[in-house]
Amino acid sequence: MASDYLAWALADFSGYLAADELYDGPFCVLCVVDNRRFKRLAYEVLDHDPTQQDIQRFFRRFKAALDTRGLTVRGITTDASPLYPGPIAKVFGNVPHQICEFHIIAALTKAVLKAVARMRKALAAQIPKLPRGRPVSKEAKQRARAKRVLQQKVTELFGNRHLFVQHYLTPAERKTLARITRGHRPLCTLRKIMDEVYRLFDRRCRSETALQKLAKLRRRVSRFRKVGKTLQKLFSPNLEKALTFLNDKLLPSTSNAVERGNRRHRKMQKTIYRVRTRENISNRIALDMLRDAQAEGRNHTIHTLHLARTR
Repeated sequence: MASDYLAWALADFSGYLAADELYDGPFCVLCVVDNRRFKRLAYEVLDHDPTQQDIQRFFRRFKAALDTRGLTVRGITTDASPLYPGPIAKVFGNVPHQICEFHIIAALTKAVLKAVARMRKALAAQIPKLPRGRPVSKEAKQRARAKRVLQQKVTELFGNRHLFVQHYLTPAERKTLARITRGHRPLCTLRKIMDEVYRLFDRRCRSETALQKLAKLRRRVSRFRKVGKTLQKLFSPNLEKALTFLNDKLLPSTSNAVERGNRRHRKMQKTIYRVRTRENISNRIALDMLRDAQAEGRNHTIHTLHLARTR
């Protein structure tokens, strides 16, 4: 794995990395992946929670392998964990560090959905409590009608809550959203804020322009006290680091390459092995990486067998 596999993986090295940690019970797997070629380059299994010293030692060992081949790193993408900024600066120097766009948007959408749920509960608290039986008087009928309207509003907000965070909306979905938010200005503001958040990550603009849009959005949010308290994630410095990819067309905005390997590891936990030891996890990951290296030859063999069968 230290020689043949690494030579194959670094043969077409793009220069862009994705790093992440994966927790498996008492163990932690550190992994570095080529973020454009989707090839796992190095890994390490720890028997404790990682520290910045562990990350720095792991990065230095990988950088030594790059230096022996004359390769350099052009950019690194990680999640918003505080484990990475320090080691990246010490090992790789002033290299662009991109915070995964998916993790940032996921945190913002969670905050927006939480704000929608809070407003939905406030509406549910306004539903009047009526005595049992059919309403007879005119006032009782009006209260029963108001109760049905509020209950329908609460039900529609719950059933269509995804429309507040969905990226693209069809004309029918926009019509539905306009109907369920009519008369509720904070709900309309939440959707407009999400639209502005998605515009920040438009590759057609530079990071300087995106930062200006972000500053304007933050000033706008701060004026709405009810919404501003919920969307504190908009004021996180990680959001600014998530816009680094706008200055480099080749720098991936997400760490999907390393997350794909993590998903394969989770699936492997359920289908391949149950008893987990540090050596077992390390060997299993090495076997999976070896399988990736043999994928091209394996696909060629399968294609040849299929051609021979059709003759």
